[in-house]
Amino acid sequence: MSAVIEAPRTMIESLAAMRFPSKTDSLLQSLMDRNTNGQLAPDEREELEALSELSETIALVRAQALKLLGRTPV
Repeated sequence: MSAVIEAPRTMIESLAAMRFPSKTDSLLQSLMDRNTNGQLAPDEREELEALSELSETIALVRAQALKLLGRTPV
């Protein structure tokens, strides 16, 4: 059974614009670079995994919001 749920456009716009704060994005990039170079400590590896999972979830939510708005990711 499929249901239709209405949401304010501003809410969908906010979801479509969702991104990591710049400090968190920089941290994620740094961890990814250090991981590529084999330089992560075990606790940093856990942090990288958690941030990567959150980044993927945000990307999926954004994609769904953009689809509802008839847009493509930038």
